[in-house]
Amino acid sequence: MIQHFTLRLVQSLMLAPTVRHIAFERIDGEPMQFQPGQFIQIHFSYPDGKPTKRSYSIATSPATADGAISRIEIAVSYVPGGAATDLLEHLVVGDTVAASGPYGRFVLSDQDCNRRYLLIATGTGVTPYRAMLTHLEAMMQQRDLEVVLLYGARNEAELLYDKEFAAFAAGHPGFRFVPCLSRQARSCPGPDDHRGYVQAVLPEFGPDPEGDIAYLCGNPNMVDVTFATLKEAGFPVAHLRREKYVSAR
Repeated sequence: MIQHFTLRLVQSLMLAPTVRHIAFERIDGEPMQFQPGQFIQIHFSYPDGKPTKRSYSIATSPATADGAISRIEIAVSYVPGGAATDLLEHLVVGDTVAASGPYGRFVLSDQDCNRRYLLIATGTGVTPYRAMLTHLEAMMQQRDLEVVLLYGARNEAELLYDKEFAAFAAGHPGFRFVPCLSRQARSCPGPDDHRGYVQAVLPEFGPDPEGDIAYLCGNPNMVDVTFATLKEAGFPVAHLRREKYVSAR
């Protein structure tokens, strides 16, 4: 159910040179029920008073697969001259913003009977997968399921939440974290590091229309190219779930 509420800033820090991690709590103290993969909208006004809003995937992984969260975390990319960037980068702890949510259908389904999830992301498109970790853990415990997270960034500095994903992979043999770096390799590469764009690395993992469900999130070009490639490979559209991130000023 969509709700409107006011959020208070409790934490703001830089994750990467152009990405900020921001954490809010509702001022009414109520937790928010959501499905991992959904997003919120932050409402504000342009300098001329015209109302507008921006959408941000929730990055918080709830304590249980179907639980509520008291802390709403998002990752915000810097957009030069962007109204939302100007608003969010100048918030200080205690400041408030209007918001609504949750929205979206980019979520996991307990009705899926696939053998593997291919989670594919670039940039801040990895945030919904961070929120899905608890749910994925429960699903892997319930049935024979593998998960591969292919995450594209230009270099090590732009990998978001990589230590968390690597730690999750280390503790869950059915989960693989595959950083795909297009510009520069990491100084200390991980066991599954790859060079190149995610759409170029994907064929190495043998996408299987019979057993895989793919999630695509992030740069629209990556999403479109990968969607078309998998569809041509025989994937039914129902097994291709996508969310595009388009920067707005």
